[in-house]
Amino acid sequence: MESKTCSTTQVSRLKSCRTTLCLPYQSFGVVYGDLCTSPIYVYKSIFSGSLFPYREDHEIFGVLSLIFWTLTIIPLLKYAVFVLGADDNGEGGTFALYSLLCRHSRMGILNATNEADKHESIEKAEEPVEDTGTSLLIKQFFEKHHSSQVVLLLVVLLGTSMVIGDGILSSTMSDCILFFACTILVGLFALQHYGKHNVGFLFAPILICWLICITGVGIYNIYHWNPCVLHAVSPYCIYNFFKKAGKDGWSSHGGIVLCIKVGAEAMYADLGHFSKLSIRIGFTAVVYPCLVLAYMGEAAYLSKHRMNLQSSFYKAIPDAVFWPVFIIATLATVVGSQAIISATFSVINQCRALTCFPRVKIIHTSKQINGQIYIPEINWILMLLCLVVLIGFRDTNTIGNAYGLAVITVMFVTTCLMFLIIITVWNRSLFLALLFVLTFGSVELLYFSACLAKVRKGGWLPLLVSAVILPLMSIWHTRVPGIGLIYSNVASSIPPMFAHLVASFPAFHQILIFVTLNHVMIPKVPGDKRFHVSRIGPPEFRFYRCILRMSVTTTWKLN
Repeated sequence: MESKTCSTTQVSRLKSCRTTLCLPYQSFGVVYGDLCTSPIYVYKSIFSGSLFPYREDHEIFGVLSLIFWTLTIIPLLKYAVFVLGADDNGEGGTFALYSLLCRHSRMGILNATNEADKHESIEKAEEPVEDTGTSLLIKQFFEKHHSSQVVLLLVVLLGTSMVIGDGILSSTMSDCILFFACTILVGLFALQHYGKHNVGFLFAPILICWLICITGVGIYNIYHWNPCVLHAVSPYCIYNFFKKAGKDGWSSHGGIVLCIKVGAEAMYADLGHFSKLSIRIGFTAVVYPCLVLAYMGEAAYLSKHRMNLQSSFYKAIPDAVFWPVFIIATLATVVGSQAIISATFSVINQCRALTCFPRVKIIHTSKQINGQIYIPEINWILMLLCLVVLIGFRDTNTIGNAYGLAVITVMFVTTCLMFLIIITVWNRSLFLALLFVLTFGSVELLYFSACLAKVRKGGWLPLLVSAVILPLMSIWHTRVPGIGLIYSNVASSIPPMFAHLVASFPAFHQILIFVTLNHVMIPKVPGDKRFHVSRIGPPEFRFYRCILRMSVTTTWKLN
């Protein structure tokens, strides 16, 4: 018996290790595509506007320094180090932060917890931490002022609607001929029903080859054209850049946002598809250094070929490897849209669980990872909207302007919510929360101000998308969450699914059972946790409350 137990334990450990090793590999095909394809567009977008006349080394190195520190501050420090730690039962995204606040306090309007699942988590439950004085003050303020709860919900819905808008814009960022771009889009969305497990394995080799290519080309360009580009890591280059470019340098921030695109937020929103460890390993050990080398190599090439600013990425590829890299680049742009498509599925799943979105069919595609889902209706609607935007705009610069505003809005909303998470959920000091907001929020507000200046040049599109989605989610939320049912009769008239709940009551004649249907964001609720029964009032009244916990999905398509 002991040998059998040991062998079973070893098998389970092997499966766990295999899953842990597979997740970082799969994440390359799903999570990082949007970030890794950004070098194709960034320099072109930055130097296509008012910064076009500035082509000296000071300006080129200054832009590189801005890109380097933007990648370091926002995706690496903010998301990989801090935000990924604020998961809600393994889920990430704007609504996950709000759900986390709702479960730990009464700051939210949505009922994210009840007696049946209070302090219950997919993962191991955390030990309660004593509230600080600041935490209690903030909680009391939100509990006393209902208007503050409404404002908080509207901010969350704004961020969520922007993520969905990003899902539309991300898939249209392509330099391909219109017909081929539309064909690629249709093919990408047609693959989604196979699940993130299979899509990740399919796309991961493409993205890994792409990272190898841009890293190799970057190292070659640094060594061959201008090794002095390494000095651009100094913040002094940023100071020198603004000294030379002035107001035109400030307006370029809208293009610099494209170096992070929505990939940083997608890392967090896609958390439910993978794990914190797999995403942190993939980004910090592979994606971040590869992107830095790619941007440095392109800047080194530009410093010696200033006339190629509008097509610097492809011009910087050595002739001997141009066509292989070009083919891989074309395939990588297809993979690039996968991150935000997956993030959109996760966000809508969370909205649905908190009664802020119409009920849709949600298909779980993996037994091991609860967050790997597919939503057919959303998939095809998203595809149609992407085609409309792609055919209507046809200009990556215009789409880039729209994309930048949507991206930075979502990030700033996340920063604001993290301020509340740090104080009320993590119970850290007000100083640390303010330090977080001032460090990351100031950078994001700078980018936000530059993106606002481009509203008329395409930035109006995400605002229009939000203006459509935000009322839909708000109106749907006004419906009463759950289903309150009253059964009042003798035992024979009670539905069979509740018969076993009342069979144990002695001298049973007539009772009232108030039934509440509670949707939870896990694929399958354990049998012993599906029902939570409690008495209401004195025993002689025979009033009982039954909370029926059900998954938001009843459909499975397992690998």
